[in-house]
Amino acid sequence: MRIDVFTLFPGMIEGFCSDSLLGRARASGLLDLRLHDPRDQTSDLHGTVDDAPFGGGAGMLMKPEPLFDAVEAAAPPRPLLLLGPGGRTFDQSTAAELATGDGFSLLSGRYEGVDHRVRQHLVDSELSVGDDVLNGGEVAACLVIEAVTRLLPGAMGNADSPVSESFGESGLLEEPQFTRPASYRGWDVPEVLRSGDHGRVDRWRRAQALHRTIAARPDLIEARGGITDDERALLEEFPPVPYP
Repeated sequence: MRIDVFTLFPGMIEGFCSDSLLGRARASGLLDLRLHDPRDQTSDLHGTVDDAPFGGGAGMLMKPEPLFDAVEAAAPPRPLLLLGPGGRTFDQSTAAELATGDGFSLLSGRYEGVDHRVRQHLVDSELSVGDDVLNGGEVAACLVIEAVTRLLPGAMGNADSPVSESFGESGLLEEPQFTRPASYRGWDVPEVLRSGDHGRVDRWRRAQALHRTIAARPDLIEARGGITDDERALLEEFPPVPYP
């Protein structure tokens, strides 16, 4: 998959995407990440990419010329998505949708935003990573790149991980998990996980995912149409593991 990012701070994204899973995906050729700095398209001494808004107002806006020129020079894969608060909320379903294509591009804003003509005539749509305000879109771009890349076939060591984790195939949050030692400071791993009964373990995990989702994200339960009679039986069979 090819992902192009247009950013004034390519080093921020390069550093994040050089290690761990993303670094391995790039080294293997699974991820073709290309970073473009709009300053490279400027011709003045200072590499000016921003200017004051017409009509006055706080802050500066990114100028249209460097952005249009950078995109047209790179001929990036589409869709080209502007990272900003007014767009479609990025979630796991969006990541899965993007992961099915051959590639996409991200435009990372800075300052008070971009000239509106960029929204009107350059990008295909806008993407938001949440109801918060950042100094720029670089952190958001890294979030999107990682969430999409880990869904690509071969990116993760265990192919079942994207299916069983939170927001996966079940639409539930992931169940609590434990590792060795079996007892730590008097806190014991649930007996069922040490029982060797794989069928019971699977039922326990399903029950705990339901308990956790009902308590923390009831909207996810509602979105999947509630719980079934079989799931109610699981909830009765296995009490919830406490959360803080």
